[in-house]
Parts: sequence; structure tokens; C-alpha cells
Amino acid sequence: MDADLTWQEAKARTQAMEGEIAALITKDAVLSIDQLQTGTLLSCNETQHSWAGATTVTVTEGTEIEPIVKAIEAHYRANGTEVSVDRDVDENYRIQIDPPAPGESHLVSEGLSPNEIRIASGSACFTLPEGIYPGGDF
Repeated sequence: MDADLTWQEAKARTQAMEGEIAALITKDAVLSIDQLQTGTLLSCNETQHSWAGATTVTVTEGTEIEPIVKAIEAHYRANGTEVSVDRDVDENYRIQIDPPAPGESHLVSEGLSPNEIRIASGSACFTLPEGIYPGGDF
């Protein structure tokens, strides 16, 4: 853990990684990239939190999502990043990218509609300054 990491820095790093993942999707398949501007804080432990947010990539109708997710998986595996694979409740192929920072992770799978890829992320763990309540939007 980076003891000096602020929630703002954690959010910025996490959103940058979402953008990096979205940039791996073939440009001619992408209709839009929508990144949430705010997220929420989740507990890592009794004293630390993680910033959670998401990006949705809308792709052209008929685009096969699973090969795109598998290509993203291959990219990160080739770079030595830990990646795990499973299927969600709808049997969609899903990967979890786990960079070395404690608590940081990125889930990539088909989104809520057939033409979406969702990148749901959690930042590295950080300690909030005294007096900052972890509820609400960050």
C-alpha cells in the first residue's frame, strides 16, 4: 500500500486504467465510451478504503464481445499481469485483471445490454483523512 495515496489519486489511477482497457478495443467497433465521473468507496479493512467506478463501452451491433474480452485478457497476460477468468450469472466470459497494488482490480465482461462491454474497477487501498466520511459519491 502507498501510505501517501489520496482518494483523488486512487480514483485518477483507476479511471486511467479503465481508459487503457477501453483503448484496447478495436476503434471501428466502438460507438461510445462512457466513464462514470463519480464512484463510491468500499472498505478494504477497518482503516482503509478503495474507490469503485466503471466505464461502459458501447460497440456496434453484431460485435462479438467474448473475443474482445479474450484479447484484453491476452494483452495483460502477455505483460505479466495476473488475470483470472470465469463466467458471470448469464454465462458471459469475464476476466478480472489484478495489478500488483493491494485492492486494485478491474472486471471486464459483457455489459447490461448485448452491445456493451463493462469495465468495473476498484482502486488500490488508501486511508481517508480524519473527518472524511466514506459515504456518498467520490
